Amino acid sequence: MKSDEQKNESSSATRPAVRADARRNFDALLQAAMAVFSELGVDAPMRTIADRAGVGVGTLYRHFPERSDLIKALIKRDVLAQADAAAAYAEELEPAEALAKWMTRLVDFISTKKALGPALHSGDPAYQALPEFVLGQFTPVLRRLLDAAAASGAIRNDVNASDLLNAGLRLATPSSDGDTEQARRMVSLLTDGLRHRPNPKS
Repeated sequence: MKSDEQKNESSSATRPAVRADARRNFDALLQAAMAVFSELGVDAPMRTIADRAGVGVGTLYRHFPERSDLIKALIKRDVLAQADAAAAYAEELEPAEALAKWMTRLVDFISTKKALGPALHSGDPAYQALPEFVLGQFTPVLRRLLDAAAASGAIRNDVNASDLLNAGLRLATPSSDGDTEQARRMVSLLTDGLRHRPNPKS
C-alpha cells in the first residue's frame, strides 16, 4: 500500500500531463472553431466544432461555457500573436522594414476575423472590452517599432502610434469580396509615407 508521500508524488507526477492535455484540447478547439466559423458562419453548432477538434462537447464547454467565450479566445489568441510578431521582426529586420512588415501583417489579422464579424458587431456586451484589449496590446509594440525606426533616421519622428494604428486598422480591412491585395497596398502606402525624403528644391 502506498504511503501518503508516495501518493502525493504520484499525483504530482500526473499533473503536468493533465495540463499539457488540456492545453492541446484548448488549442485544437480554437483551430477547429476558426475553420468551422469560416465555413459555416459564427452561429455554427458547437457540436460541429467539438467533432472537428476531436473532443467531446463537454470538453468544449469546460473550456468555453458560452459561445462568446470561444470567440473572445480566438480574438485574443490572434491579438497576442500579432503583438508578439513585433519583437520577432525587430530582431530580424532593419527598423523601417520591421515597422512596415508589422503594419502589413494587420491585413492578415483583420481578414481572419471576417467570419466573426456578425458576432462582434451584434451589440453583445460580452465583446465590449475587446477594442480596448486590442489597442492596449498593439499600441505599445507599435510605439516601440516607430521609436526604433525614427532613431535610425528612416522615418519622421513625430508619428503618433495611436493615430497610425487606427489608420492602419481601417486600411487593413479587405474588400467585400475578400481580396486582401488592395488592403496590403494601402497599408504599404501609409507606412511608406512616414519615410524621410529630401525636400524638393525651390
